[in-house]
Amino acid sequence: MEKDLSDYRRSYEQGELLLKEAPENPIELFQKWFFEVDKFFPEDENNAMTVSTIGIDGFPKSRVVLLKKYTFEGFIFYTNYLSEKGKAIEANPNVCLSFFWHKAERQVIIKGKAEKVSENLSDGYFESRPRGSQLGALVSNQSEIIQDRTYLENKLTNLEMEYKGKEIARPKHWGGYLIKPLEIEFWQGRPNRLHDRIRYQLQSDYNWQIDRLSP
Repeated sequence: MEKDLSDYRRSYEQGELLLKEAPENPIELFQKWFFEVDKFFPEDENNAMTVSTIGIDGFPKSRVVLLKKYTFEGFIFYTNYLSEKGKAIEANPNVCLSFFWHKAERQVIIKGKAEKVSENLSDGYFESRPRGSQLGALVSNQSEIIQDRTYLENKLTNLEMEYKGKEIARPKHWGGYLIKPLEIEFWQGRPNRLHDRIRYQLQSDYNWQIDRLSP
């Protein structure tokens, strides 16, 4: 099988990113961009991001998760700590986050270190989840091999009966990660593939060095 994709092209003309307009802190620019894409493209899942880790087998692996909170300290998402990504982060906390907002022709690429958030924060977020999602965290031994889908559906049915009328406590193997950024790159598509790329790098004095990169 062969499919030639060399004619798949588009011109990027939605915006620009000028170095003189870049704030001192990259989180301010991230917030501005996120608000803009969420305002103009609310139908998209704009908090979807790709998390890349180095697996215990030595290979990089990427998957899409949902950003649930960001602050000046970093970016938070939730997962099963015993999943493939959880085991990878335990072995090597260096990760990369990537947002691609295609309608705005923008990317944000974040290099950083992952650490578990406090149990109180994980508890609070777990309590805010829909009941079905809470049960799903108990049902799935994420990344483990299973025989078929019936196994999951039967386990969910049993747990629904077990927890009927009861609160569901957060399982200890489920919680949040905070990604503390060391480098953040903002990419704005421009015509003729001369894209704007602005990179922030955290310095030893906790200030950010800002540079424009060649596309």
